[in-house]
Amino acid sequence: MKFIHRRGLAALLGAAALFAPLAARAADPPFTRDIRFLNPFAPGGTSDLIGRILAEQLGKQVGQQVVVENRTGGGGVVATQELTRSAPDGHTILLASMGILTVTPQMQALPYDVDRDVIPVTNIASVYNILVAGPNSPVRTWQDLARLAKERGRNTSCATVGAGSSQQLSCILFGALTGTTITQVPYRGGAPAILDISTGRVDVMFGNMPEFLGQIRDGGLRAVAYGAAEASPLIPNLPVISKDGLPGFVIPSWFGVVLPGRTPDAMVARWNAELNRAMAAPEVQRRFTENGLQMIGGTREDFQRQIAADRQRWGAIIREHNIRPE
Repeated sequence: MKFIHRRGLAALLGAAALFAPLAARAADPPFTRDIRFLNPFAPGGTSDLIGRILAEQLGKQVGQQVVVENRTGGGGVVATQELTRSAPDGHTILLASMGILTVTPQMQALPYDVDRDVIPVTNIASVYNILVAGPNSPVRTWQDLARLAKERGRNTSCATVGAGSSQQLSCILFGALTGTTITQVPYRGGAPAILDISTGRVDVMFGNMPEFLGQIRDGGLRAVAYGAAEASPLIPNLPVISKDGLPGFVIPSWFGVVLPGRTPDAMVARWNAELNRAMAAPEVQRRFTENGLQMIGGTREDFQRQIAADRQRWGAIIREHNIRPE
């Protein structure tokens, strides 16, 4: 996955803003009322964190209030359908997960066409999944989880946030690579699952790192292993699963902003500029970094290439392991 270095992004956008012709900027399509910022998952999770950081900065830039609306359900289908039913005038945007744009369309019939009814604007941030368990859980390594699943079979449980999510893919891929089957327990977001994991009602979760950092630091959750190619600077001593005996277990996830289909090109371009400008803001960069979020940014075409590449990657894994919604 290609990332834009934060300093390079800031310098690039600063120069663009400085030298952009005033006439062209004056011709930008206006925002005439509050912006609805749809979020497909529950408050307290990674997508909610990203959405609220961006909403605060965007409100300062566009001169309108940017209101985050959590529309949960269906692993993002409910929020995406709400977007597709909205007027294509730039006043409704959606923070779409990787699963919404690349995985779910390959796993189930949807009430919309993700290619026709959704316009990618820019990718925002990438995160990797971390395996967590409760503080009293016997799962202290990923090998412990594999042994537990072999002993207990489907009595071993893994929290997810619905079909097509990176959490579900992590759980299924882990089972496929270790020869085990783990029961998935769906939630409307990472935050609602934390209580059940911390109290032992659910065994584990492969979830986005940002939503677990506070609980890990406070002792409410135990960090077991990391699903990236390299160690995280936030938890440098945490074992990396792909380097600790399970090659191929690398689960990146990203979140990007999309608009309803048929939104005019001028409005798509304005949103791309506003979002990249927001990501260049020092406060946004600081909050992303301290929460383990890797900033992406870039053009609409960059985002479309990322979507196409991940559809190919996950499509192959879905077919190879016969992954279906559970």
